Amino acid sequence: MPRLRVLAGPSLDDLTPIATNSGKPLDIKSDAFEGNLAVYIKGFADASGRVGDSPYFEKRKGVTWSIQMQGRFLHEYSADDILFGNVFERPLKLPWGFSAALKFMHYMDPTLEQDLASKSKPWALSPLITTMPYLEHKQVTSAEQEPAFPPEGLVENNISQLTVPTAHKACDISHNRSSVFRDSQCRKDVVFGPEDLFTADFCYDYLHFSPEGIDLRLPGGISIDMMRYWDGQPVRFVCCERTRTGKGGQPWGRVLWCVIIEAVDEVGGEKTEQDID
Repeated sequence: MPRLRVLAGPSLDDLTPIATNSGKPLDIKSDAFEGNLAVYIKGFADASGRVGDSPYFEKRKGVTWSIQMQGRFLHEYSADDILFGNVFERPLKLPWGFSAALKFMHYMDPTLEQDLASKSKPWALSPLITTMPYLEHKQVTSAEQEPAFPPEGLVENNISQLTVPTAHKACDISHNRSSVFRDSQCRKDVVFGPEDLFTADFCYDYLHFSPEGIDLRLPGGISIDMMRYWDGQPVRFVCCERTRTGKGGQPWGRVLWCVIIEAVDEVGGEKTEQDID
């Protein structure tokens, strides 16, 4: 089992190690996004082999990992313009049971689009507004109004302050967010910008970390040892702009913030592709 570390930043080329399970946020700043990130992974062994834990897992029962964000998009975007998910640099070695995993992913998030079998750069992305299990929104006019992060309690679901066009007013976007924003036109009609503060918790229980490896556990008793199929390339979670059809060969544009899990060598340095290949 290789040692792992977690990095985060405003782009795939501007990354800083993040103290997993510490509750200490990493500041993210660019001309397009300003905010903070925190990462919690139950049973995660860091680059030194230390296994960490956090009180977070006592609060959010059953969850095994979490990527939390609080921040503001500094330009105006529609809810359809901002995506979140995974992008990879080269083809994946897909495990046995991949079709079952894919069905599970679509069940959890019907707005998911993906090409994980790509022979060039695999990806799986969804609109941020639908894919986040927990999402809060607040209207702010200055940094002084922003609540503490990470929050003392748990991130909940509340986007009642988000401005929604009249045509969608009848929809309860606070309690039925994923269903309402499954409609792409609804996402395109909702626009947010610098005065819209989002706090999100992307958390699940299907990945189980330990010093021995990483298991993917799916309903029906399916368990996949991911280390048998991992070629060592970084696992990249990105929040990014959507690229419209005809503007390139990939559906994502500029990365606004990202979290990376990667292997490190025995002396703590990053494994290069030459090391892995």
